[in-house]
Amino acid sequence: MLDLRPFCDLEIRLGAPLELGIALRGRRRIIPITGGTVSGARLQGAVLPGGADWQTVFEDGTAQLEARYTLKIDDGALIDVTNYGYRHGPPDVLAALARGEPVDPQQYYMRTTPRFETGDPRHAWLNHTLFVATGARLPDAVRIIVFEIL
Repeated sequence: MLDLRPFCDLEIRLGAPLELGIALRGRRRIIPITGGTVSGARLQGAVLPGGADWQTVFEDGTAQLEARYTLKIDDGALIDVTNYGYRHGPPDVLAALARGEPVDPQQYYMRTTPRFETGDPRHAWLNHTLFVATGARLPDAVRIIVFEIL
């Protein structure tokens, strides 16, 4: 049996998408990460600018998400995050998200599997712990609620 424990909330600010066009598997996009925050009982700090979400959007509107970014925790530790997942939903809901409109996250599916990695011994437990997350796309950001799998 698996149990989930709330771990942290990420609010990740996003820049304008870079549209690469249609590639072999779908429409490719790169969405720059410009900053943000991480808050939780065991992690508090900032999402550093410089990461991105490399997306592939398939014909049915499903977005395959592949984000990579760095957290700087209030204690000075740097944590690398690699986050894979999917976002999909009804066409009208996905169209509203694409226009930057606020949409209730209950109307679409956005789930990810973040992996945290650090060389800082204070947070070394992150290197061998699994997490799952649910997300919400905001007009200029994404909110990710992360759960530790116990």
